[in-house]
Amino acid sequence: MRRTLACLQKAATSAGAAARIPPVKLAYKNMLRDPSSKYSAFKAVDLPNRTWPNNAITKAPRWLSTDLRDGNQSLPDPMSIPEKKEYFHKLVEVGFKEIEVSFPSASQTDFDFTRYAVENAPEDVAIQVLTQSREPLIRRTVESVKGAKKAIIHTYLATSDVFRDVVFGMSKEDAIAKAIETTRLVRSLTKDDPAMQDTEWTFEFSPECFSDTPTDFAVEICEAVKAAWEPTAAQPIIFNLPATVEVAGPNVYADQIEYFCSKISEREKVVVSVHCHNDRGCGVAATELGLLAGADRVEGCLFGNGERTGNVDLVTVALNMYTQGVSPELDLSDMESIIAISEKCNKIPVHPRAPYGGDLVVCAFSGSHQDAIKKGFAKAEARDSQKWTIPYLPLDPKDIGRSYEAVIRVNSQSGKGGAAWVVLRSLGLDLPRNLQVVFSSIVQQRADSLGRELKTDEIIQLFKSEYLATPELTLRDFEISKNKKASTDNDREIFLVLETAGGQQVNLKGQGNGPISAFLDALSQKYGTLLEVVNYSEHMVGKGSQSKAATYVELSYINKDNQKVRQWGCGIHSDVSQASFEAILSIANSLVQSGEIAL
Repeated sequence: MRRTLACLQKAATSAGAAARIPPVKLAYKNMLRDPSSKYSAFKAVDLPNRTWPNNAITKAPRWLSTDLRDGNQSLPDPMSIPEKKEYFHKLVEVGFKEIEVSFPSASQTDFDFTRYAVENAPEDVAIQVLTQSREPLIRRTVESVKGAKKAIIHTYLATSDVFRDVVFGMSKEDAIAKAIETTRLVRSLTKDDPAMQDTEWTFEFSPECFSDTPTDFAVEICEAVKAAWEPTAAQPIIFNLPATVEVAGPNVYADQIEYFCSKISEREKVVVSVHCHNDRGCGVAATELGLLAGADRVEGCLFGNGERTGNVDLVTVALNMYTQGVSPELDLSDMESIIAISEKCNKIPVHPRAPYGGDLVVCAFSGSHQDAIKKGFAKAEARDSQKWTIPYLPLDPKDIGRSYEAVIRVNSQSGKGGAAWVVLRSLGLDLPRNLQVVFSSIVQQRADSLGRELKTDEIIQLFKSEYLATPELTLRDFEISKNKKASTDNDREIFLVLETAGGQQVNLKGQGNGPISAFLDALSQKYGTLLEVVNYSEHMVGKGSQSKAATYVELSYINKDNQKVRQWGCGIHSDVSQASFEAILSIANSLVQSGEIAL
């Protein structure tokens, strides 16, 4: 970066003062120079002795999926009944025990789907339905969940100043009276009705928008609702405290939650639920800090679908916990099927960079990232610990059903580690560092010429064509013996039988101080090109009786332009010596193809 700036400064100086770029003056065509003239900073709750910063999330909250209600109402093209059914069963499969399925009083379609959910929900899954605080709507809503094993009636009421004043023209006293009236009606239709005793009824109340409601008033109206419902510790009431519109930072929301939890009476009879929207992009943070502040329950949608910028992303919150060693008690191990259902039913793609779920979040293109990941896996395989400590990967992709092949993807920006990783994972070949450097350059050139990422099979084919033996010369047989008459160290004698691509048999003989040197001597005598070993390495591929030797040989030779050049070859065989010969033949074949050797 410094070098770039220095170059720019030098170029500007040499071009003269007239060529200098003048300072940029912000035009402020639409934005205000002083936004405080239009927007006011949010007045946070006074909580000087907050405790949530010192807390930790140590267990899963109660989860509520509102994909089928809040998420569905935000879609340009709402789900069809078959799509809702498919989505519902996926939520059950993932492990959600509380699912908000609809606004039953809104339409016959919503009512009918609610009946389907009631009739098909497992006994341990509570069906939640939402209703406005109006008697006909409440009666219709209760009717929709009749016969459910577990049902949650969710009502809400405007409590923030802007909602009460601007939308409803309602005083605080009016709001409290309406909340009490609604609660008593729901109670009379559910837990107090002798005919409805087969259902485990739960009541949920949301002061909307809690995040913009004076917190003392939120406590006051919830106290009134609680008194009207009369919950017990065994059957608590749910107070959902929604950031209906995210108006301040997540730390402010956490203060509001802690304040509420500390002020509400009979806390053991209350489940505090958070329902965060993402207007400021802090939905996950606000939810997690809300849990630190005392919340017991989380409402949201898979991958953050919802009004405006969306609800909190439940996948992210759950897997954030998982990577801290806390089980979310949700089964996200088949991430691809969850994504497929979400995209099919919502008709909205999961963003490639979405945390955990995105196509690109478990893969690296950068050379330095790839090298670190490759070394991390090598270290992990060499130690006994089960702890996951791989650079750049906070989550093991296999835990959510993804293969390691997706971890590293190669384009023109990738370094030596990327292509080497693909070869290692696909062929089991752990390339020497010098070969990694050479091969990565070939891969980069190919990616550059195509202007795109190279797929795994393309990289593998490129490696095979460059470094594995091709048919120009094929080893048919060989015999190595000790030359007892040798007066030098060249005490090994080799007899080779090669075959050309045209089917011609070629017999060679050579001497050397070992099999490789004898093999090279035989080739040099036959074809007149002096081949010398520069680098050699080997390792085993596979385990047990099925294992093979992989050898890597780098040879130097003088080309037709009288320049000394170097080239790599790779050989794989159950016999180490033959694997080395195959590596050398791959180089010889390349020389045949380039015209350096004439058969």
